Amino acid sequence: MVKLATTRESRMYGTRLVRNRWEYINAGLYVFAAILLTGGFASQLSSDARSGLVVLLIGLAIVAAVNGHDLVAHLAGIDYLLSLLLLDSQLALVEVAVPLLQMLGSAVTFVGILLLFIQRERGYSQRMEKQAVNTLVAGPALWLLGSIHNLCQVYERADGHVQILQKFVQIPFLMGSLLFLVGGVFNSREITVSPIPGESWAWLSLSGSLFFLLGGLFNVVKVFKMQQMDGIRLEKLRGGAQERLITEREGQVPLILEEARRQRGEEAAPPPPPSTPYKDVLVGRS
Repeated sequence: MVKLATTRESRMYGTRLVRNRWEYINAGLYVFAAILLTGGFASQLSSDARSGLVVLLIGLAIVAAVNGHDLVAHLAGIDYLLSLLLLDSQLALVEVAVPLLQMLGSAVTFVGILLLFIQRERGYSQRMEKQAVNTLVAGPALWLLGSIHNLCQVYERADGHVQILQKFVQIPFLMGSLLFLVGGVFNSREITVSPIPGESWAWLSLSGSLFFLLGGLFNVVKVFKMQQMDGIRLEKLRGGAQERLITEREGQVPLILEEARRQRGEEAAPPPPPSTPYKDVLVGRS
């Protein structure tokens, strides 16, 4: 949930209507996924833990898809010119690295929850249990690393209101990722006594899900406010990346215009005159 693409001048990855619609859908899906995670971990404290694991799998899949959209949106904003990552460090460490880390963390955590679900269906396996414990630590660790990277966003042109909105999104994600990691570590300690994840893991993960939900709600407010603000000063790429992107786009425009002009010329070309019969020619001469 980086969403720095909404404050970039190079955010053109579609028409304004399509872009705004996808931003709202993306933000709404993350809130829905956070609700699923909250309900799934709450069910781990009840007797219906099995169905709760299915809900967790659905929620994690949505979180991975949302962050995948962020990654594609940021890359589309720079026309997929990966060479610009070497010029702008924030572009590489924040706008590309953060959604990638969040997506990988969601995928790893998904595998851990899936292993727990398989054990409940087929019975306990010490090897599978060890793999599940490791993935439930590695996934939140990637989340935490991505959240720390996300705090490294630097605004030079945006006003204080935009920065405050961004902090209200970043801090809950950081706290939630930290609670998930601590819960995974506690789970690795408790798993030596019982093959079933302990209550400490469930409570800490539930608290982390609530922080994710809070961050998702603030993100909805941020997306709404960003699209309602007029005259906002958008951020430029740094390190010469903005100039390089403009040069690349200007180099493509003449080719596009020439191709369009050629197609219009072919469509507007008049049909060839009809051939005159030889008999009519002789009559005309006489």
